[in-house]
This record gives sequence, C-alpha cells and structure tokens, in this order.
Amino acid sequence: MIRVWLPGHLRTLANIDGEVQLEVQGAVTQRSVLDALELRYPMLKGTIREHVTGKRRSFLRFFACQEDLSHESPDAPLPDAVVSGAEPFLVVGAIAGG
Repeated sequence: MIRVWLPGHLRTLANIDGEVQLEVQGAVTQRSVLDALELRYPMLKGTIREHVTGKRRSFLRFFACQEDLSHESPDAPLPDAVVSGAEPFLVVGAIAGG
C-alpha cells in the first residue's frame, strides 16, 4: 500500500481524515499515485494537477523521504521506502507572500 499525505484543504474537500492508503498497479510513480488518488477521490481531479496538461499546480509541492520531488519527471520511480509503505508520499501546500 502506498501512503499519501494531503494538505488540510484537500483532505477537507475529499472528506478524508488523516493519511490515505492506495493500491497502485504497475510502476509506482508520481503519475500512477496521483492517478490512483484521483480515481478513488474524483473530487480531487484538477486540484493537484491541471486538467488539460496534467502538470502540478503551482502552489503544491511533492515530497518523499525528505526530498523535494516537485520538479522530477512524473514518470520517475518513487523511492523504495514509498513503494514499501515505510514512508508516505507527501503533497504539501506551498506558502507564498511577504
């Protein structure tokens, strides 16, 4: 099982308490995890990635194993610790302003 942590506003939208656990078929990548997440919680479609381009929304970042994966290829394999369920895949809301 892949563990996914979402920011509060997305957990509220999807009516989720805490962490999400997903089964991902095939290679475990950002794309496959987000596809599985959107399939299970269709109300999240378009909130994490753009509808048309599939690119990450500007004010969201992806982390795993204390590494920022936001600019990695969406088809790059996620770390083994995420695949095994030892570590979560984090979707983090960025903070902007001054």
